[in-house]
Amino acid sequence: MPDRAHRYRDGVHGARTPALGGDRVRIAPWRGDAQVAYVVARSGRPSPTAISGCVDELARRGFRAALTTALAEPDQAPFLANGFAVHERLHLLARPVQPLLDPPAVEVELRRGRRRDRPDVLEVDGAAFPEFWRLDDLALEDALDATPSARFRVATSGEDPAILGYAVTGRASSRGYLQRLAVHPRAQRAGIGTALVADALRWLRRWGADEVLVNTQEDNHAAVALYERLGFRQQAAGLAVLRRDVAAGGGAG
Repeated sequence: MPDRAHRYRDGVHGARTPALGGDRVRIAPWRGDAQVAYVVARSGRPSPTAISGCVDELARRGFRAALTTALAEPDQAPFLANGFAVHERLHLLARPVQPLLDPPAVEVELRRGRRRDRPDVLEVDGAAFPEFWRLDDLALEDALDATPSARFRVATSGEDPAILGYAVTGRASSRGYLQRLAVHPRAQRAGIGTALVADALRWLRRWGADEVLVNTQEDNHAAVALYERLGFRQQAAGLAVLRRDVAAGGGAG
């Protein structure tokens, strides 16, 4: 894993495996797909031996493929040594929490997200992201629980009570994470994303955070343009999700 920050940003669900090679590695179905595993190390960078053991465990459990969380380049090494390859690259962007952003001069109403909002939130998420990146209910729950503190906000506009966008912001110590930001395509470019980011920054400042990170797909040009317009800057080293097929017997072969 890149560091505690990136582990916090990645939602996983399911039971942890036993310690593998001295490292605890958690595996779970990817977005509910019982044949694809999501692999996350929970105690720093795992050893190649630990990942080899994890692949063997995945084969025993009947998974046909494995995906990692978004990893920084140094943390990819033990996975690459075990047959993983880059599946998708991500931009990593950062900005100081201050200066804050002024809310857009449009009619956007923000409120706390509630459990009963989750079906509508997931509908927005499904419309805003390609299939590979869409959240299911368990992944949303993980995103909300991933950091010691989190803020869940939904956006509506005018008299329309429909949820048009949402944000999950996390905080760990002095660092913040824009863990999820989605606006329904029919409401994009109307100030909703800006309003949600401005709200996230105010919350992070109130709790003493001094930096906020976000990642997004390299081909999500609209999201990159929004973040850069709001003061985020791309970091020299991005992130990557890795993947490998899992054959019966597993191993690094």
